[in-house]
Amino acid sequence: MEKREELYSGKAKSVYSTDNPDLMVMLFRDDTSAFDGKKVEQLNRKGMVNNKFNAFVMQKLAAAGIPTHFEALLSDTESLVKRLDMMPIECVVRNLSAGSICRRLGVEEGLELNPPTFEMFLKNDALGDPMINESHIVSFGWADIKYIEKAKDLTFRANAILKKMFADAGILLVDYKLEFGLYKGEVVLGDEFSPDGCRLWDKETRAKMDKDRFRQGLGGVIEAYEEVGRRLGIDFDAPVK
Repeated sequence: MEKREELYSGKAKSVYSTDNPDLMVMLFRDDTSAFDGKKVEQLNRKGMVNNKFNAFVMQKLAAAGIPTHFEALLSDTESLVKRLDMMPIECVVRNLSAGSICRRLGVEEGLELNPPTFEMFLKNDALGDPMINESHIVSFGWADIKYIEKAKDLTFRANAILKKMFADAGILLVDYKLEFGLYKGEVVLGDEFSPDGCRLWDKETRAKMDKDRFRQGLGGVIEAYEEVGRRLGIDFDAPVK
């Protein structure tokens, strides 16, 4: 497999084509950003940690029947993934109240949401990733509604798997986002699942163990990511085979 030209460079990842048109290389960088790129830093080991964290979670989801784009770890910071036609939609599940839902609705942080809420946001940094609904998606042609319904179903199926996985490790899965695309006509989970895109709290102390540590200037960002991984059984220092 030959890595070729860069196709895309985002806030924390870069994507490269390969000699196989169906596969790409996803590079996790040490870059860390928040507030739509207004706060940016480099954090040592972050690319490696998120790459191996994502690989672990994607493989757990795939084993439970959730189709994902993940194929294999290539190195500490690179993964081989399927090339998807991504939908410009973020699917968000909230198990507890935190972040923007508290600001929008005036609710306190940490309320258990039963059932969990499901929200969708348009991926558009210039607009601040605004919240949207199915009607917007259909009217503006952002995706076929049948694919959105499938993505919603997969998001809730993933929630059941991930909530238990983190709970067994003494961690609350507060909320998270997933992104989906099409691969040969099938809706497939793409992008990444790491502490960059979810909120994770210690079950006993409710200490934050996710990107909020960076957003709120709490420090110990990568140490918290690695602690989450350690509890899940990830060996970040193991060589990639």
